[in-house]
Amino acid sequence: MNELRQGHFAAPVRATRAPVAVDDTDRRLLAAVQPGLPLSPRPFAEIGARLGLDEQEVIARLARLKEAGVIKRFGVVVRHHEVGYGANAMVVWDVPDEQVRTLGHCLAGFDFITLCYQRPRRLPRWRYNLYCMIHGQSREQVLAHLEWMVNHCGLQSVAHEVLFSRRRFKQRGAVYFDEQGCSNAGSARDARLEPAAEPPVAGQD
Repeated sequence: MNELRQGHFAAPVRATRAPVAVDDTDRRLLAAVQPGLPLSPRPFAEIGARLGLDEQEVIARLARLKEAGVIKRFGVVVRHHEVGYGANAMVVWDVPDEQVRTLGHCLAGFDFITLCYQRPRRLPRWRYNLYCMIHGQSREQVLAHLEWMVNHCGLQSVAHEVLFSRRRFKQRGAVYFDEQGCSNAGSARDARLEPAAEPPVAGQD
């Protein structure tokens, strides 16, 4: 599965890393950042104050965990409706496999596209292999964006479906630890954590 928005077209290569030692302070720090960073000018200092760490130690520990692969990434969750984008649709395309690279680049180049990726077909029930998410202030605007894309990328003859979202679900990162830094999994990963595996790419509101 290849996320075209970031320019990855080959099958992802998953690097093999040795398990990473994570101490109690790391666990408490991971638990503290799981819900998201506080909205303050110095969020790492605020987190550190709660844990008895200074700001630079928080930053250094998070950087080490990120470098080791324990933390996959830091990302921003944008609440689209709250900033005026009240409509969004996943458009699924039945693209010839040899054209996925070219058409994926074309679709991913639009500012109103937030996700663009390839997935395997599930024949005979599902023939679509290229997905993109369009956001707009209204359904009419989303459909106007779609028409522009079709004309600009030469997709007039490519079969597709437009799937508008009907419900919103809360977006957040996975929860691995409770507030005390104890593993929610209750498994052998509490002493040494293995780097996070590359997650599948999924469309979301």
